[in-house]
Amino acid sequence: MREKKEPSVLQGFKAFLMRGNVVDLAVAVVIGAAFTNIVNAVVKGIINPVVGAIGTKNLDHYSSCLSSACGGEKGIQILWGSVLGAALSFVITAAVVYFLMVLPMAKYLARQEARRKAKEGTQEIIEVTELEVLKEIRDALVAQRGSGHDRQ
Repeated sequence: MREKKEPSVLQGFKAFLMRGNVVDLAVAVVIGAAFTNIVNAVVKGIINPVVGAIGTKNLDHYSSCLSSACGGEKGIQILWGSVLGAALSFVITAAVVYFLMVLPMAKYLARQEARRKAKEGTQEIIEVTELEVLKEIRDALVAQRGSGHDRQ
């Protein structure tokens, strides 16, 4: 008898890489990295100058001091400007992903589902109509048999 060989590690790795989920995830990571550059450029080129009209152009310079003596590297500083910049980047990224990717895809899938349901509804009406016709034929055959049996 021939023994069944277990797949090699290399074959298992190849099968893992060829799964659709892994390829989709890799594409998403690459697109996400490129998209991060766009968002950072929007924050630096548009958001920061708008904020800079009120205060400083660089959000990293906004900070608060917790200790009594703050100056340069001395004291305990909270760099809330950096957090604000990161939060703005996140909100912009989330908005762009939602409005340019998620929302259009959801609308597309809803249209596809509506078309599928309409097609099913039409097929259901046809099936019901066929069923009614078959019932009428059955009733007519039963009636003919019944009238034929009465004559004998």
